[in-house]
Formats: sequence, structure tokens, C-alpha cells
Amino acid sequence: MERKRVIIMGAAGRDFHNFNVYFRQKEYYEVIAFTATQIPDIEGRLYPPELAGKLYPHGIPIYPESELSRLIKDYRIDQVVFAYSDIAHIDVMHKASKILADGADFRLMGPMQTQLRAKVPVVSVCAVRTGAGKSQTTRKVCDILKGKGVKVVAVRHPMPYGDLSMQICQRFASMADLDKHKCTIEEREEYAPHIDRGITVFAGVDYEKILKEAEKEADIIVWDGGNNDFSFYNSDLNIVVVDPLRPGHELSYYPGETNLNMADVIVINKIDTAAPENISIIRENIKKNNPDARVVEAFSPVTVDEPNLIRNRKVLVIEDGPTLTHGEMGFGAGVIASKKYGAYEIADPRPYAVGSIKDVYRKYRHLQNVLPAMGYSKKQIKELKETIEATPSDIIVIGTPIDLRMLMEFTRPAVRVRYELEEVSKLTLEECLKPILKLMKDHK
Repeated sequence: MERKRVIIMGAAGRDFHNFNVYFRQKEYYEVIAFTATQIPDIEGRLYPPELAGKLYPHGIPIYPESELSRLIKDYRIDQVVFAYSDIAHIDVMHKASKILADGADFRLMGPMQTQLRAKVPVVSVCAVRTGAGKSQTTRKVCDILKGKGVKVVAVRHPMPYGDLSMQICQRFASMADLDKHKCTIEEREEYAPHIDRGITVFAGVDYEKILKEAEKEADIIVWDGGNNDFSFYNSDLNIVVVDPLRPGHELSYYPGETNLNMADVIVINKIDTAAPENISIIRENIKKNNPDARVVEAFSPVTVDEPNLIRNRKVLVIEDGPTLTHGEMGFGAGVIASKKYGAYEIADPRPYAVGSIKDVYRKYRHLQNVLPAMGYSKKQIKELKETIEATPSDIIVIGTPIDLRMLMEFTRPAVRVRYELEEVSKLTLEECLKPILKLMKDHK
């Protein structure tokens, strides 16, 4: 039988996972290529033979998504699998329409074909958009479980932007591990807060191998989701965070709407900063689409280590990169803190941006008086620092999940913004986690 020729569209995460768990061992498929987008400098690489398996002794090439149409025609592709996240429904179908016009089938893959089952209970924390508040929700869940004496391991959605053959299965238990694995800014933002709390984090490329290693250390695994993707692991409790600063997005982005519909628990975050009418829209959409979900409402209050340094100063605000870019937010915790503590002006970094940082502003036109903490390579980190130094301000406000002063020195004073989840509804995450604790005891 002639093998069906396949291309997988991705962004160095879901695409590799779908290949590993579904296509890698199936002889009646031939994956010709991956295409890459969203993340800079990941195209032009090779999915290495040691990950690709015996059917692909030379590995699988990774092309920029812009070459997809040519690849479909040149290789007579039968099927294109869409495998990345946080993209508007209408844009998914624009891509599908072009693929169909080029002659190939368009495919989305769901949980039944792609989720792995663990030997221990799994709690997943996912979201309907990037920047909704997964990180602080995951930290809260881990804190609750750890406080109950549970051995908790966090498994993070993949961010393998370096040498894939060296990132098959990574374990992070100390800050030294971040340097050992040459982590990007984005990786450090996700791993460091867990490490600070004494939580070991696993991540990488092969999530079946990662699962086996995590099971050795965990009573309960917490899936720490990325973007608005759904979990790679079958979950015993599926917690999904929604964002009333972007009402309606929970029904209009892929696969965030899938998460909304799958959720056991929905966290309405940021209700301290959202308009009441937008919170009402979120509540109504939950009621219509997933009325059986339990709903927790929460604040994400911001604090600053030295708030007096902000008052009456001109500030440069640096925010979490993915939240601002494909998350499409115009601001984050840094802007909120700057306004809360009385900055008289927020600097516009755009005229001073250099290199790839300038390219980010060209691509994401909604960004104005805010600097995304882009740092996918040493070169980009250098360009980020140059942009920071060139932008006139009295003080730097670091709104990223990690303290950037760990990676670079500033010539001006800087303050760190922190934010944690604070439940304000009668229903709490601790209450929602009780069945998982019982399940854990039953497993033992």
C-alpha cells in the first residue's frame, strides 16, 4: 500500500507530540516535513533521527510555514495536520481553505488520538488564551497539593527551541539546571517559579519518556499548559482559565474553545481588573457552553518590591513575550503595576528597538508603550538588552514571570512585579482538588 504523504504544521510543540504518539510508528503514513511558525528561528532545522524513529533514519526537515503551498505541490501531499495553538478560528479556516485549494486534506487531531495515560493522577491547567493566568493558577494548585504532603511534579508544555536531540527529556530541579539546559527567557519564565517553590519540572520533546520519568517521582502530576493548547496527558481534573479582559475569545480561538468545553473547573481570572459587563459575558458563555463546569473566581493582584520607585517616574515596562505577541494582549502585569503605583509616563520603546525586536513591532502592530521580553536566542537577548538601554526612562518595570536581572545588568534602577492567584469565590481550588487527593490514596 502506498504511504500517505503528510505535512505537520506546528511551532515546536504540539506538532512534535502528535508525530511521536501517532505517526512515528505507522508505516502507512510518511511524514514529509514539519512547517514552523510563531517562534523565531525554529525553521531550517531537522527533527533528528533519534526522535523520528526507525522509519525516518535521516530525520524530518522543518520548513517555514510560508513554504507550505510549494511543499504540498512538490511532494504531492495527501494530508496536512494543523498542530499549533492560540489562533483565531477564522484564521484556522483561512489556512484550511488554502490547503484544500492546493489539493490536500486538512486535519485536526483531538485528545483521543494524542493524549497519554499516566499511572498516577493528573491535574491539568490549561486556558482559552495565552496570558489568561495559567502560570499563577498552576502555582496555586502545586502549593495546595504540596501543602497536603503530596509529592508533586509539574510537566510543562514543550518549548524545545534549541538542539532537539539534547532536549528529549529534561528535568529542572535547581536554577543551575536552567543554565545546564541553556534555557531561553520564555523557558526560564515558566520553570523558575516552580523551582523556587521546590517543585521539580519536566519538559522536552518526547512526552511519553517524560511521563515515565515524572511517574517515578510523583504522587500527582500537574500538567502546566502552554498557549491555549489542551493537555498531552489524559486528565483526572481539567482546570481551564478564562480571561475577562478578552471576553468572547473563549469561543473564537483554537483550541481554547475546546478547553472551555472540556473543563471540569473553570477559573475566571483577573476579575479585579476587568469591567463588570465583560465578566458577565464570560459567565454567560460558560453557562451556555459548559454548564456542568464548576466555576472559581479569582483576582490576580500585582505587587512590586519597591513601589515608591515608580511614583512620578517615567517607566519602561517589560512584559511577558508570548502574552503580548500571539496572545495579542496590549499590556500585562507591568503596565497594571505602573498605573497602580503612580508612574507619570510609560515609555514607548518602538523608536529604539533594534534587530529582531524591531521585527516584533512590525509583526504585532497592536504593541505600543510596552516591551515584550523576547529572548529565544543569545542574539535576541542581546538585542532586547540594547533596546532596553536605548529607551529613555527613569526606571525599568519588570513584569515578566522571572527577574530579568538574573540574565542581564541594567544601568538604571529596576523593580520586579509579582502576581499570584487569589480566589474570591466561595468555591476554591482546594475544594476542587479533594477528589484528586482521594484518587491518589486509592492508587496507593
